[in-house]
Amino acid sequence: MNRVAGLVVLLWLLPAWPATAQQETPAFRTAWGDPDLMGVWDFRSLTPLQRPRELAGKSVLTVEEAAAYERERVALLDKDRRTGDGLSSAGDVANAYNEFWWDYGKELTDDRRTSLVVDPPDGRIPDLTSTGQARRASRREMRRRDAWSPVDRGVAERCILGFNAGPPMNPSAYNNNVQIFQAPGYVVLLNEMVHDSRIVSLDGRGHLPGKMRQWRGDSRGRWDGDTLVVESTNFTEKTSFSGSGQAMRLVERFTRIDDGTVLYEYTVDDPDSFVSPWTVAIPMKHSDQPLFEYACHEGNYGMTNLMESARAVDAQRAVSGAQ
Repeated sequence: MNRVAGLVVLLWLLPAWPATAQQETPAFRTAWGDPDLMGVWDFRSLTPLQRPRELAGKSVLTVEEAAAYERERVALLDKDRRTGDGLSSAGDVANAYNEFWWDYGKELTDDRRTSLVVDPPDGRIPDLTSTGQARRASRREMRRRDAWSPVDRGVAERCILGFNAGPPMNPSAYNNNVQIFQAPGYVVLLNEMVHDSRIVSLDGRGHLPGKMRQWRGDSRGRWDGDTLVVESTNFTEKTSFSGSGQAMRLVERFTRIDDGTVLYEYTVDDPDSFVSPWTVAIPMKHSDQPLFEYACHEGNYGMTNLMESARAVDAQRAVSGAQ
């Protein structure tokens, strides 16, 4: 009789066991137990990096305000910018026709924030230091000069780095996608733009010596609970983000919020460039589309044309000077 009673109790409990086990098993885990961040993630957003000055003191839009903003912004971006009779012309090409060529996104963040910057609370990037201001002025002057060689042009024009791949990653005109791969002890961040990959070790090794500098810095990672924390240092003086310099210490955080969202946060700490650190939060949405190879130089005659134009200007100046 006791055996029968025990069997009845066992059969009664069996249906509950899988559910209980499922509740105790952490969600979004890899086969080796790390939080699972793998997939293609889209970080497009109409939310501006900094809060517009006309929205000072307003951190979140109402539902109605957000809907109106999205409609107005999409209409502006999609406006037919062709000139004259619509045929090809210098102005037509410069105006990029319309939104067909861009991919800024069509929505604000789900929480309807007025800026991606979440700290400082005013939603604005802190002021540059005197050193940062001098560096920005120098870079601006360099861009105005004639290009004597390709190295006088920016790294994006030379297909060395994209303008949104970072680090840090930030929404921009197009190719706002990153694919995350994971293996025991490593995470790889593959950005669509210029198909660059960052291999982030998780084994606790230190950063490279200070004299070794890299285009995208030197990244080291660790887990803080379910959040991947990536710290990058050793940047070069040839790269900058919103005024940063080679002394920037960048801390990125990746947290799986739900099946379709990874919260991407980053903090820029660069006392040489900014009067205080600042933090950005960007929700990245899962994409079921694959990444295609980013062809930058293939069929690109931009650099050749730029150099030929600069030499033509030199020739004109030589003729004018001889007269």
